[in-house]
Amino acid sequence: MKLHLVKSRAKISLAWDLGCSRCLFEDFLARKWSSEKRFGLEGCEVLIPALKTIIDKSSAAGIDSVIMGMPHRGRLNVLANVIRKDLDQIFCQFDPKLEAADEGSGDVKYHLGMYHERINRETDKDITLSLMANPSHLEAVDPVVQGKAKAEQFYRGDSQGKKVMSILMHGDAAFAGQGVVYETFHLSELPSYTTHGTIHVVVNNQIGFTTDPRVARSSPYPTDVARVVNAPIFHVNADDPEAVMYVCRVAAEWRTAFNKDVVIDLVCYRRFGHNEMDEPMFTQPLMYKQIRRQEHVLKKYSDKLIAEGVVTLQEFEEEVAKYDKICEKAYTSSKDEKILHIRHWLDSPWPDFFTAEGEPKSMSCVPSGLEEEVLQHIGHTASSVPLEDFKIHPGVSRILRGRAELVKNRQLDWALAEYMALGSLLKDGIHVRLSGQDVERGTFSHRHHVLHDQEVDKRICVPMNHLWTNQAPYTVCNSSLSEYGVLGFELGFAMANPNALILWEAQFGDFHNTAQCIIDQFISSGQAKWFRNNGIVLLLPHGMEGMGPEHSSARPERFLQMSNDDPDHFPDFSGDFEVHQLYDCNWIVVNCSTPANYCHVLRRQILLPFRKPLIIFTPKSLLRHPEARSSFDDLAEGTNFKRLISDEGPANHSPSQVKRVIFCTGKVYYELAKERKQQKLESDIAIIRLEQISPFPFDLVRGEMEKYDNAELVWCQEEHKNMGYYDYVRPRFLTVVANEKPIWYVGRDPAAAPATGNKSTHLNELRRFMDTAFNLSTFQGKDL
Repeated sequence: MKLHLVKSRAKISLAWDLGCSRCLFEDFLARKWSSEKRFGLEGCEVLIPALKTIIDKSSAAGIDSVIMGMPHRGRLNVLANVIRKDLDQIFCQFDPKLEAADEGSGDVKYHLGMYHERINRETDKDITLSLMANPSHLEAVDPVVQGKAKAEQFYRGDSQGKKVMSILMHGDAAFAGQGVVYETFHLSELPSYTTHGTIHVVVNNQIGFTTDPRVARSSPYPTDVARVVNAPIFHVNADDPEAVMYVCRVAAEWRTAFNKDVVIDLVCYRRFGHNEMDEPMFTQPLMYKQIRRQEHVLKKYSDKLIAEGVVTLQEFEEEVAKYDKICEKAYTSSKDEKILHIRHWLDSPWPDFFTAEGEPKSMSCVPSGLEEEVLQHIGHTASSVPLEDFKIHPGVSRILRGRAELVKNRQLDWALAEYMALGSLLKDGIHVRLSGQDVERGTFSHRHHVLHDQEVDKRICVPMNHLWTNQAPYTVCNSSLSEYGVLGFELGFAMANPNALILWEAQFGDFHNTAQCIIDQFISSGQAKWFRNNGIVLLLPHGMEGMGPEHSSARPERFLQMSNDDPDHFPDFSGDFEVHQLYDCNWIVVNCSTPANYCHVLRRQILLPFRKPLIIFTPKSLLRHPEARSSFDDLAEGTNFKRLISDEGPANHSPSQVKRVIFCTGKVYYELAKERKQQKLESDIAIIRLEQISPFPFDLVRGEMEKYDNAELVWCQEEHKNMGYYDYVRPRFLTVVANEKPIWYVGRDPAAAPATGNKSTHLNELRRFMDTAFNLSTFQGKDL
């Protein structure tokens, strides 16, 4: 008798959940906003009780935080009936007159996310639900969810995923068709990327937009991609609610017991078109004739329960009326909302980092220099092996001796400067995570953050974790051969905690192009669309060195084109201009030419009172260039990142005699400096380096132009004219001089490919633009 009552209550609860999902929510939206897109869940209403069952079962097993990702279909329903977003906050999104209270562009309602802490009714335990905001690139959010889940597990010491878990929802066509799904699955059991089991729920509409499965995939099932990790896959009829709940309980138990991925394939249909304004009869007439005859799952199930005597028709209708009143009340309340607060839709709030209003707690940045003893201590650790009886490779031993010599002479190369930046942050309790292809050694064999015992298999040493007694942990991990998935993962990891430095390094800067979706949709525009701050750092090896078109350019023009500072506006320099300019930008783009500046910019990333993505074009040949060295004095207390490096030679001492000022950035400076010296033009030509390209350092550039007011201006870059920095810097230079003076271009001619694959051609191009840069009659007397 007791078991019968328990089963009856479960059936009634399931019926109410279906009712909330179908009649009471989707129908309400359809009645009130019949001409609005909402990407409703009609045809798969069972998703709502399915998610609740997974969460309830997982909560009972000890899970208290669930990170979720999903496409737009059913998102409003999930927000309302699973996460419990206030209905008036959802309904007010349909008001076309709603004004934005926050800066930024915002996004459509079915892309927004949510973070909510509440009591789970089934277990009476606290649970936190986070639904990540994401764009219409349907599966792009998958690795982002995994990264955030991994971060929460890491910071909570949840090494087995017993407290934090992830749920990913998918459409059938996207699950089968988008490669990032495969990339994400391949991260699922890697030690530094596993989230110890994800529950995947596929809303299998049996159609993709207007495309039949027979021309959309080659596999029998849309879920066959999950077989690559041997995940169990449950195919279940979404019109059989009790079967769906059974499968969901089994899936949750599987994840709890084995900490492996599991997939639920909800075989359903889509009652309307891709959205409610679409006409599916154009392309699937027979299918939609059948769908129109299909009885709603709620009607089927409620009839069944009434026939069984589990619930009466009157009870059912009373519950329907009750929820409809709730919706009507929220609808009325939503009319009072005149302003949209994107902050109410944050999926990753940082309450201890920002004020209650979501603003930085200050607008200043302390100096990023370091004490001498800290530099010496890190330097000695970086040039030694902290473990006893640890046999390293002779080549590595030679590298460590070279580091020790640098420390003795109080000098830094690129690798040692990176050690200084990361090690000093670890000392201050800042977790550092460096991820990407071959980052442990470094693509160019310069880093060696993980040492391997040459005689004992799998015995490794990470000296960075032996710097201080109470330091923060350092995670350095080689990734799978993935850019899209891994960059998304690290982006998600960076969302969890503002007091951590998360770096992703491309094997070569060129290779970030296969992660362009993450860069465009999440990193460049994430704050504008979703009010989401993120401090992720992208390290992109870049430089024209005759290595061919796929190992040369990190495509700086792409990042600069997406930078939001106004080229025609000369800013006000009052107050702390540098910090305010950084606060207003969407990301920071730098190309450091000295190791010290690289160290400073990494430290500044954490010392700033807010978080912005940081794009660093890192060197290849400069890693060992004898001129690319810095002194410990350049990192001394009170020093800072230099947005611009002035000429420090004879030209600087007699600026009125200078005939030409060459502005440049990155590696080409050393080639220019070498050529100038050979031609003995140090007094005639000044060379100035832009270290921070975006946001553009208007104040410092104006100071240099005023200093050399008699000189002609040249922008020199090693990239082709239609690439690199020229199109970005030119209008900004002209704004500084109020269009009263031209700035000439020196560099490679326009081209389709970013670099030649022929070494001789590369050298000839270099020789040609060097001759142009130092021929003082090149531009003089030209008619403008």
